Amino acid sequence: VLCLFCAALTEHKILFLSSSYQRLTDACRALLALMFPLKYSFTYVPILPAQLLEVLSTPTPFIIGVHSIFQSETQELLDVVVADLDGGTVNVPECVHISLLPEPLLQQTREALSMVLDPELEVADLAFPPSTISASSLKMQDKEIRAVFLRLFAQLLQGYRWCLHIIRIHPEPVIRFHKVR
Repeated sequence: VLCLFCAALTEHKILFLSSSYQRLTDACRALLALMFPLKYSFTYVPILPAQLLEVLSTPTPFIIGVHSIFQSETQELLDVVVADLDGGTVNVPECVHISLLPEPLLQQTREALSMVLDPELEVADLAFPPSTISASSLKMQDKEIRAVFLRLFAQLLQGYRWCLHIIRIHPEPVIRFHKVR
């Protein structure tokens, strides 16, 4: 999930494959939801019809879902990150380099997600674990996952004001983002 999240943030082509149309739609929508408060501004097609498979060779980034019976038509795509939802795999081609999160944030996010998705891990190594460990309801789990990613964005974007550069030579001040800082 973090690999797909980073691929979407860095504007890579992402293709979801599944034999279930519901799973395709849910996976595409979930990836967009994880990017909140940012908005995805490229091509987004949760279920691509068979007649439009040629769209997959477009040079622009996308998030597209395709039924797995068309997997053979997607084999020749060299610059597309493919997530097989039925097999639970993510295939990143050799020519694609996905910039992952900086290391302290990556590890913290992985740990936070694993605690939300599998809370028993937190007490697995204790000699005397508590007798009751309840898993969160799906609605609460959804909120906890959103909170993990919202915290991630807050940590990533903290101190952004140091990168703003104000130019005051115009009648109205112009604010630019200084990329070097």
